[in-house]
Amino acid sequence: MKQLLEFIPLILFFAVYKLFGVREAAITLIVATIVQFAILKLKYGKIEKSQWIMAVAIIFFGSLTAYFNDLEFLKWKVTIVYALFALILLISQFGFKTLLIKSMLGKEIELPQKVWANLNLGWGIFFIVCMLINIYVSLFLSDDIWVDFKSFGFFGLTLAASLLTGVYIYPHLSQQKNKDEK
Repeated sequence: MKQLLEFIPLILFFAVYKLFGVREAAITLIVATIVQFAILKLKYGKIEKSQWIMAVAIIFFGSLTAYFNDLEFLKWKVTIVYALFALILLISQFGFKTLLIKSMLGKEIELPQKVWANLNLGWGIFFIVCMLINIYVSLFLSDDIWVDFKSFGFFGLTLAASLLTGVYIYPHLSQQKNKDEK
């Protein structure tokens, strides 16, 4: 339910962009994000830091996009957010010896430290790749293709990365379960 709720502003942005244009789509994205935030707060009581970063970026860059009627601002939002997520993960791991992926998920699943380190690094690299793909698509392809890719391509890439994460951690989960049973 929560993941679907997080995807709704993007679906609305896509539909409104295709039907009405850039300015209307940016305004819709901002309003949908604010409504989404209110629902998340009421339903779950807590909003993740990554959700705050996304919301602030959407409101800031979406406002610039709406004001100037120029999609470039939202294109750069995507690049900046992916770069920020990558930097946060990689600097925390290599600069501060902290694994943020473990901090976020460590209460839910137990994994060896090396697996957490690989996940943290893998997701940091994933965000760098997404940033680079966004730069390429936004610079060399049409706005319509960028909107299509932003709306569905990054979702597909994230889904694939999540599935690969599951495949990677699965053997370690069964090892942990076997240790717990002994």
